[in-house]
Amino acid sequence: MADSVYISTNLNKKQLQFIQLLETYEIAYFSMQSIERKINHQFSNLNEILENLVNKNVLVRLERGKYANTQYANLYVLGSFIANGGVVAFWSALHLHKLTSRFPNKLFIKTTARKRNTNILGTPIKFVSVLKRKNIGISQNGYGDNAYPITNIEVTLIDCFDQPRYAGDFEDLIKAFAQAKLSAGKLIAYTKAYNNKAVTKRLGYLASLFHPKKLKAFIKYAQTQVNKKYNVLDAGGLEKGAFNSTWKLRLNVSEQEILNMVQSHY
Repeated sequence: MADSVYISTNLNKKQLQFIQLLETYEIAYFSMQSIERKINHQFSNLNEILENLVNKNVLVRLERGKYANTQYANLYVLGSFIANGGVVAFWSALHLHKLTSRFPNKLFIKTTARKRNTNILGTPIKFVSVLKRKNIGISQNGYGDNAYPITNIEVTLIDCFDQPRYAGDFEDLIKAFAQAKLSAGKLIAYTKAYNNKAVTKRLGYLASLFHPKKLKAFIKYAQTQVNKKYNVLDAGGLEKGAFNSTWKLRLNVSEQEILNMVQSHY
């Protein structure tokens, strides 16, 4: 807070007017840069008003220049909002799609920009920077002020296999893939965009185990991506286990163990 900003003891006329305009226009969160346009009113001392409202716990500062009503607590909205086009993804999306019962201890937001991790309302926010070609398969959850972007089921799973350190437990990821209702066409389109042969092989192998009929077209495509290099099935595991020559995968988690993981879910 700048030394020149005056903090009043009580809410003054301008501060009350600002609060009333937020209520009139039903604005729960905003940026300092755009708020006057949204409420159709300009203030000569906007910074001072905002500092006072933060000081009086009417507003919470999310980061420099971005604020929210203290009564508003939708972290998915606020996390994507401060990332300027960020998308709820990875483990967080997996949980929201009801593909895992394990609740992540932080909120994962995918963004094409580099952004420092932060904390909102006591929850850690992890920003994961990705290439623009991986910023695809986005759908919308919620309505009005509670609407936020989220990766669809196919991209969520591809992201989790692409960067498993943001996906939680490998067993939960296997269970998620086994129970998910997936589109072969979307899997083909998205894995082409990601251009990660190891991920495509892993997904192709799992599709052949759990969705051999429904994902037949994807399995056929994935087989065209099989190269000479062997990759471990669990990217976070050790270089061990049997070699699967069809998919050029080293099963550091055996096929029986994978089937058992899914059986234990039902």
